[in-house]
Amino acid sequence: MATPETIVAASAKYPKPTDRTFQYGTAGFRMKASLLDSVVLRVGLLATLRSKRFNGQIIGVMITASHNPPEDNGVKLVDPMGEMLETSWEAHATTLANAPSDKAVMETYFRLIRDLNIRPDAQARVVFARDTRASGPRLVAALTEAFKATKTEYTDYKLLTTPQLHYITRCLNTKGTPYEYGEPTEQGYYEKTAAAFKKAVKGRKTTGSVTVDCANGIGGPKLRELTKYLPSAAEGGIDIKIVNEDVFQPERLNHHCGADFVKTGQRAPPSSQATHLARCASLDGDADRIVYYFIDSDDTFHLLDGDRIATLAALFIGDLARSAGLTEKLKVGVVQTAYANGASTDYIAHHLRLPITCTATGVKHLHHAATKFDVGVYFEANGHGTVIFSDLALKRIAKYQPQSPAQHTALETLRALTQLINQAVGDALSDLLLVEVILAHKEWGPKEWDLTYTDLPNRLVRVEVRDRSIFKTTDAERKLESPPGIQGHINALVGKYKNGRSFARASGTEDAVRVYAEAATRGEADDLASKVAGLVNQAGA
Repeated sequence: MATPETIVAASAKYPKPTDRTFQYGTAGFRMKASLLDSVVLRVGLLATLRSKRFNGQIIGVMITASHNPPEDNGVKLVDPMGEMLETSWEAHATTLANAPSDKAVMETYFRLIRDLNIRPDAQARVVFARDTRASGPRLVAALTEAFKATKTEYTDYKLLTTPQLHYITRCLNTKGTPYEYGEPTEQGYYEKTAAAFKKAVKGRKTTGSVTVDCANGIGGPKLRELTKYLPSAAEGGIDIKIVNEDVFQPERLNHHCGADFVKTGQRAPPSSQATHLARCASLDGDADRIVYYFIDSDDTFHLLDGDRIATLAALFIGDLARSAGLTEKLKVGVVQTAYANGASTDYIAHHLRLPITCTATGVKHLHHAATKFDVGVYFEANGHGTVIFSDLALKRIAKYQPQSPAQHTALETLRALTQLINQAVGDALSDLLLVEVILAHKEWGPKEWDLTYTDLPNRLVRVEVRDRSIFKTTDAERKLESPPGIQGHINALVGKYKNGRSFARASGTEDAVRVYAEAATRGEADDLASKVAGLVNQAGA
């Protein structure tokens, strides 16, 4: 059990930088790695409190900065079922991180124990992992200092993708219960994913290989390991060509590659060497996002982003439910954010005829909204997402008795998908295999997938600002209520473009504002984005 002296002593080893204020957001804490040591130690303290609050259930801590530059890093907590940290605890993380002295850290720690009715003698248990950033080992030292000070049981899983840590956290906490999720090891992750893929793709054939850009991040070696468990295309499986997997030069992480580079730049990574009509995908730095793309015969780039993955998954799961005879028993819905292309929203509503919910950006918001459906499909346009099956849906799928061979086949595929999809969190590796299963069943290439609807041309622009906190949104982040008057100017600009739509929102991870714009033509979308970015730049100067 922690004492005031051990907390103060641990905090003293990692003093808080002066003149810095930290904020726990959707991605946890994320910033220049040189500023993060004190924050990581204090997150470690909070992890012990969170575990004690759950009477010793295991909490996860992930050290990663995802798609950020190599010099950045971050830290976030994983709740017992593999979800993001409960929103109400984000304020506690922020308070601890900003405590101005070692004594204040100690006082905040013990105040939280009192205020939250935490048993101080409860044994805390934490697991943690990191991505490939050079600063990772140093930050792990700060994290473990917190665990030693509080006599917390901890396990270091070394290098993992973020979704793998979420998976292991959930598996550990459900082991031996009716909700057992899988074997709580990295190998268990590969075995479960590969076995489900084999069942889901049974009797179908993948065409050609898929080239996967791993952003020179942790996804490279982990995808390479996963392929050892997967059959090749000739054996009824899949051929995966891995590029950008250099984790030995940390400065190459996310450099001219990765999902964010492809989505933001609307072009393939220079190193992908994509051939015409070949399936290509890009992961982000910690492998929780994925986008697809291809180059057509006219050398035109086509992005197949999170919107496309969501519509593909919703289409396929809806088809399987109908074919299995479960249409009336499974309510399938789609969750989007303001970043979703307007054409995808129209396709879901009018072609798939499925209900849509729009939420604020951030996985925690989408995940929560998705739980309102029997089968909730959620993807941000950036490629971060998954599919959630409710407990009731899983029971109905498991117990349903098919009435024909066709129903049996569809039901077996649907059951396999519930195992293939990482329902704890968005997972680029399992999402990659999900897409490949669907394309094999549909006998589609990327061109046929792209033809399901026509995206409105769009542009995403990043604008650096001095203080992102002045940009406050409303209406699921589709409108700015602060700075005063700026939304009226945006509305006036949007009205000048056919099919125009634009919004601006502060980044959750850096001092920048992201401006999204779409319009009837590429030139108009670019022009609208540029002009709205100009308004933001002026307001944030």
